[in-house]
Amino acid sequence: MKMRGFVQLTASAALLVMLALFAGCDSNAPKPPEAKPEPKPPEQLTGRAAFQKTFIAARNYAADVKPFRIESTPSPDGNGQEGKSAIWRASFASAIQKGVKPFFWSGSNAPDAPARGVSPGNEDVYNPSNASTQVFDVAFLKSDSDAAFAEAQKHGGEKILSKDPNTPIIYICDWNHNTNELIWHVIYGASREDAKLTVAVNASTGAFIRVEK
Repeated sequence: MKMRGFVQLTASAALLVMLALFAGCDSNAPKPPEAKPEPKPPEQLTGRAAFQKTFIAARNYAADVKPFRIESTPSPDGNGQEGKSAIWRASFASAIQKGVKPFFWSGSNAPDAPARGVSPGNEDVYNPSNASTQVFDVAFLKSDSDAAFAEAQKHGGEKILSKDPNTPIIYICDWNHNTNELIWHVIYGASREDAKLTVAVNASTGAFIRVEK
């Protein structure tokens, strides 16, 4: 009986040693590399939606900020059609800070695009008499860039896209001090200077104003 108990005890001890060895092997075994998270797909917004995001950040820069320009930038993640873009820039002026500062919204993964989300640009000196920095009240921005696109399509845009569906479209929203109205400029082309067509649309009412080019 004593011999049998000794054998059983020895076998149990050997089993414990083997389990400990296996556990040590498992802990030292190389772990498989963790899978990298998939990058977020590109995001596109209309001008008014992107502006609202930048306006929140701009209010942290100065409580009295007012916008004077909203513009889109074509990118590989969005060419501006349907009134949406993956990159928007809104520029603001502050009398208190005596400066102007742009804020970017980006939903683009392009290597040269601004960081995703909202990010600030460089501050510059504010000159209220400068025609290019005429501020406007945000209450005038009632009609969005997608509505401006739809209106521009009726006045030559549809013809251009039927010939070249890949034509980039740029949107610029600014104040016209001569007519006292906020205007969306819908630009068919890579730049305002080389545009195939530019259509002005009232950013408050969404009504067609004129063909600028």
